[in-house]
Amino acid sequence: MVTQAEYLTGNKEGIEEFISRFDVFLFDCDGVLWSGEHLFEGTVETLELLRSKGKQVVFVTNNSTKSRADYKQKLTSMGIPATVDEVFGSSYSAAIYISRILQLPSNKKTVFVLGEAGIETELDGEKVPRIGGTDPSLNRLIGKDDYADIASGTSLDPSVGVVLCGLDFHLNYLKLSLAFHYLRHGAVFLATNIDTTLPSSSTLFPGAGACSAPLVAMLGGKQPTSLGKPSQAMMDAIEGKFQFDRQRACMIGDRLDTDIQFGIEGGLGGTLCVLTGVTKGKQDWEDGKIVPTAWVDKLGDLREGA
Repeated sequence: MVTQAEYLTGNKEGIEEFISRFDVFLFDCDGVLWSGEHLFEGTVETLELLRSKGKQVVFVTNNSTKSRADYKQKLTSMGIPATVDEVFGSSYSAAIYISRILQLPSNKKTVFVLGEAGIETELDGEKVPRIGGTDPSLNRLIGKDDYADIASGTSLDPSVGVVLCGLDFHLNYLKLSLAFHYLRHGAVFLATNIDTTLPSSSTLFPGAGACSAPLVAMLGGKQPTSLGKPSQAMMDAIEGKFQFDRQRACMIGDRLDTDIQFGIEGGLGGTLCVLTGVTKGKQDWEDGKIVPTAWVDKLGDLREGA
C-alpha cells in the first residue's frame, strides 16, 4: 500500500521511470484533460508522447451526459485523436450491466432514466427499453393530477424494473416523484456514478451523485449500485474489453475518491493524481486513506519525460 505519493513535476528521471512501468494508461477526462471547454496546456502533446512510446490509452469517464461517440467527437474537436473503442464511459458501463449482467424478469425490462441523452444512446445501443430521460413531457412543474396519478399507479409504466440515475440537467420534482415510486414498487436502484461534483470552467458544479442524493434520502439511506468509478464492476468490464495486465496499468485522475480509489481497489500497478480538477494538493491525502502512487501539478508535466 502506498503511504507517500511521489511528486514528479520537474523530475525528468522520475517521470521517465514512472512511464516505463506501464503499458496502459487509463485517463479520467474532466479535470484531467480539460475543464469544460478549456483544454489544459500540454494535454495533446502528453498523449502523443505516450502513444509514441507504444502505450495504450483508454479514456475512462464518469460523465454520463455523453455517449462514447459524443466523447470521441469532443476528443477530436480538442485535437486529441481517438476512437470510440478507446472511450469507456459510465453510461456505457451501466448499459452493459443492465443488458448482460442484471437478470431482470421478462416483464420488468424497462429502465426509467434520470439523466441526459448519453445514457439513452448507450441503452439504445444495447437494445434496452427506456422511458424518462430527455422526454420533454417531463420537463415541467408537477400538477395536481400528477399526485393522484402517481399515487394510484396510473402514470407508472408497469414494465419498469430499473431506475438509472445519472447527471440530469433538467432534474425536477416530477421526475424525482416518478423515480421514487418506481423504486417503492421494487425497481432496482442503479447510478451511472455517484460523483457529488463535476469540474467545469475551472470550478465545481453539482454532479450525478447530487441528482441521486434526494432518492437516497427518500429511501432512508439506501444507496444505488454505481456503475462508474470507483465501482469495480466498471474495472472488470474495462479489463474484459481491453485484456491488459493490471500491474502494468496506471489510472490518471483528479479525484481521490473516484479515480485514485478506482485504481487502488482495482489492483493497478500505479495511480497518478493531477491537480487541475477536484484535488488541490497533497494535504488532500495526508490522512492516508486514499494515497496516489505519484502526483503532478498538471498532466502536461509528463512531457518532461520525453
